Amino acid sequence: MITDRLFVYGTLMRGFDHPMARLLASHADFLGEASCRGRLFLIKHYPGLLLSDAPSEIVHGELFHMRLADELLRELDMYEACGEGFPEPTEYLRRLIDVTLADGTVGKAWTYIYNWPVTDLPIIESGRFLEH
Repeated sequence: MITDRLFVYGTLMRGFDHPMARLLASHADFLGEASCRGRLFLIKHYPGLLLSDAPSEIVHGELFHMRLADELLRELDMYEACGEGFPEPTEYLRRLIDVTLADGTVGKAWTYIYNWPVTDLPIIESGRFLEH
């Protein structure tokens, strides 16, 4: 089952102390560091991911296995303001993407893609939110 994995690249990563990061940590198992093709933009105090086909554009994050995926994703959709009832276009969209683990294996995982214009927003060149 592929839909029980979640790729996070910002404030949901381990080490962030806020309610949603704690919720994820308590309801999901850390599988390892992972990456995807994309560009990372600094939105405010959090990043936004845009997918890319360019091999040189890599975003680094963490992969989790969600124990109760449906319930957890519902909570995370609300946190990312893309759940039911939010006005369109929502700031983020949840999508299944290809992620690569440190050992080179590729698999599908849910992640949140930034859905608003990124004109004039700074790019996080390293692809690592923690280093910006």
